[in-house]
Amino acid sequence: TRTIAIGKISNFQKKIYTSVLKAHIAVVLYKLKKTTLGKHIDKVARTTLLKSGYNYSHGTGHGVGYFLNVHEGPQGLSPFNNHKILPGMILSNEPGFYKKNDFGIRIENLIYCKKINNNYLKFIDLTMVPIDKECINKKLLNKNEINWINNYHQRIFYILKPFMNKFELRILTKACSVIV
Repeated sequence: TRTIAIGKISNFQKKIYTSVLKAHIAVVLYKLKKTTLGKHIDKVARTTLLKSGYNYSHGTGHGVGYFLNVHEGPQGLSPFNNHKILPGMILSNEPGFYKKNDFGIRIENLIYCKKINNNYLKFIDLTMVPIDKECINKKLLNKNEINWINNYHQRIFYILKPFMNKFELRILTKACSVIV
């Protein structure tokens, strides 16, 4: 699930979208110890969003298995998941926000857990879909978050570019342009 802008976006919606994006980025940038549990990563996302005064009622992510079986355990990112995150696991990273009878925001990527060394792991994004920059309030992002977005978009561009025709490439170029 990925929220994109259709029509006019209010400043409030941009604030919420950016807060959800910050939580999303916090998960993927989190350097995991080999003892990290799913609930620890959920807390990273939730704490980031709570700093803006918001929360969500679902888990931050779930396991994705063989043939894209969704909600496959034991891995998951929720306050109740006590399983270690291990190299090779694929999970969703999907913090969100929902204002009843008004709008919702979710920014979801699939992430892969990769071993860095004997003590640490990291997440690598598998989803290659640009973040909708129209929804972002850049003033709310720090330098590391802007760098993550720009690096993510650059990676998307270079992976997808060979498969695009000229028209599609113009759209991708704009979607993946640098945030300054």
